Amino acid sequence: MSHEAPEVETVYSRRVACDGGEGALGHPRVWLQIPLDPGWVECGYCDKRYIFAGDDDH
Repeated sequence: MSHEAPEVETVYSRRVACDGGEGALGHPRVWLQIPLDPGWVECGYCDKRYIFAGDDDH
């Protein structure tokens, strides 16, 4: 079953850090790796979705 991610961010690196972005209300910083397929990853803490829009050739 598919659901909408609460927040979506377009990024240009396959490795991203997520800390919830809300200061004391956030979560511990985690590093996420965006796979080639499907080209996005969701944070296991806050469900924020990071979509890769970079160039894999560089």
